[in-house]
Amino acid sequence: MELDPKKYVELLEKIEAEADEVLLAKYQMVENDRERNANREALTALRKKARTTKTSIPSPFDSMMKDVRESSVEQPVVKEVCSTCGSHNSSEPTWMILPGADLFAAIPFHVVHTMLEKDEKKMEFEATKLQSLMKEKTLCLSELKALGDSIPLGIIRSLVALEDKPKVK
Repeated sequence: MELDPKKYVELLEKIEAEADEVLLAKYQMVENDRERNANREALTALRKKARTTKTSIPSPFDSMMKDVRESSVEQPVVKEVCSTCGSHNSSEPTWMILPGADLFAAIPFHVVHTMLEKDEKKMEFEATKLQSLMKEKTLCLSELKALGDSIPLGIIRSLVALEDKPKVK
């Protein structure tokens, strides 16, 4: 079965467009990983400064029970404790380079780590989205017979159909 030259050119253009999208997504994943690692390093530095870890701060229930035993009625029953700040002065100015600018600013400690934690969640979502895009585009290239299919198409389809289940805490 011989392909018409016009159809063959169209097929090659479609394969090239899909491959470009795969390469672009791969590049974005690498950049996203670099940003996530830098963000993680910054959060670790803030936790070291505050002398806390993710698990070193007592749970609100523990602190509530301690306060109930020790306190009078005048104090609040539940005392909010930030898992990063701990007993560190949360209003202490911390130097941070502002995103998208070459400008440093002294921002309160609590605000800095809150911004970094929000960015961490956003970047995690972006990474998941890029991984899904890579799966989809790779499947499309495989269906176009553009990949040197050493793996059968059925196995690739089953891998693309896999879903990541969130961890239950």
